[in-house]
Amino acid sequence: MSVDATSFARPSRHRYSPAARREAVQGVLCVLPWVLGFLAFTAGPMLASVWLSLTDYELLRPIAYIGLENFGRASRDPLFSKSLWNTAYYTAVYVPLHLLTALLAALLLNVRTPGIGVYRVIFYVPSIMPAVANAFLWMWIFSPNYGLANAVLHTLGLPQQKWLFDEALAKPCFVIMALWGLGSTMIVFLAGLQGVDPVLYEASSIDGATRWTRLRSITLPMLTPVVFFNLIVGIIGSFQVFTTAYITTEGGPNNATLFYVLYIYRQGWDFGKMGYASALAWVLFLLVLVLTIVQFWTAGRWVYYEDEGKA
Repeated sequence: MSVDATSFARPSRHRYSPAARREAVQGVLCVLPWVLGFLAFTAGPMLASVWLSLTDYELLRPIAYIGLENFGRASRDPLFSKSLWNTAYYTAVYVPLHLLTALLAALLLNVRTPGIGVYRVIFYVPSIMPAVANAFLWMWIFSPNYGLANAVLHTLGLPQQKWLFDEALAKPCFVIMALWGLGSTMIVFLAGLQGVDPVLYEASSIDGATRWTRLRSITLPMLTPVVFFNLIVGIIGSFQVFTTAYITTEGGPNNATLFYVLYIYRQGWDFGKMGYASALAWVLFLLVLVLTIVQFWTAGRWVYYEDEGKA
């Protein structure tokens, strides 16, 4: 039996048409600015900070390699543990309250009533207020001398407080200040609520389910992917609280509001210790990374996806 020589021929490479090559080049050119920006302003500084974290680098002084000494120094630094505790306290109190208040606001605004768009805007606007303006507004509210908070306490016959100048009340004040900007999270919850299949509610109503039963058995399970997303974003954001602390208290009183990112800023720009600040920044990165991995690891136990069942 004769064998056709062409059957052993090496398959030729797929040849792109001139139009396809031109389209590919245009695609690369469109992506190129973002890639260059990412390499120059994100990946490059991150790699540089890895090197700086292993050095004794202070501004206007030569760089000296010291290995892991900066990380060992952090373990002996009392302000490192203080700032880490302040941030953990803020995260532990703020994130659950933030999710709860945003969910309640979304439930209230997920109704069909005249003017509902106006109410949604009112709840959302504080979240887009500039951080500096927001900080000055709350400085006025919590002012011990002429603030709105003390005026309310005076009206109720309660003793006035020092608020941001009180070591015990400073961190709760920051939680309240942050809760005010629940608009972005509320919008995500609202989108999740409107994505729940109405057939489920209709079927439960036919079965005689109460509002509480529908909330507990339908709404909350269907919202778990949204809760999961907001939980991750909330924890990451809470570990980066900086602007309000920098403007209102500068870490005081007695370092009660010295949050971790503010401490990194102090080390880097107030004291010029760029090597130590880089090491602290990488500790923060690893801490947030571990917390995020733990959340993904536990998600399969409580996050429910309609198409796939449990995650």
